[in-house]
Amino acid sequence: MSRGELRSSARLGAVQALYQMEIAGKDIGDVIAEFEAHWLGQIVDDIEMKPAETAFFRSLVEGVVKDQRMIDRKINDALVSGWPLARIEAVLRAILRSGCFELLRRKDVPAKVVIREYGDIARAFYEGEEVGLISAVLDRLAHDMRPDDF
Repeated sequence: MSRGELRSSARLGAVQALYQMEIAGKDIGDVIAEFEAHWLGQIVDDIEMKPAETAFFRSLVEGVVKDQRMIDRKINDALVSGWPLARIEAVLRAILRSGCFELLRRKDVPAKVVIREYGDIARAFYEGEEVGLISAVLDRLAHDMRPDDF
């Protein structure tokens, strides 16, 4: 697999791990260990999970947890007035948080790649307006945080 494919899988794994942490209240160390041992690159319920760049996966999950207050503020500012992050469904929150972290701290990844990748992740879970929401919010964040990328 190419580095891009390994990172795409890491992003999907990070979104799933962040979702699981929020919904099940699991500890970050437990979730990272569980995903690395039993999810990334494994067969789960007869579904083959693609290999992932584990260091990148860890960077995303740990970074979102570390910077979550700042990330949530930035996302709230980018959302339409009257729709705070708390009102957004948990998978969408995980996608937005991971994408925002990557825009904020992973300058090695171009902003347009971040927007496209998390749009693709949203398509894996949703068919409707949620994909547009993810793209619009991440685009707004990218223009605010990384204007030189455009």
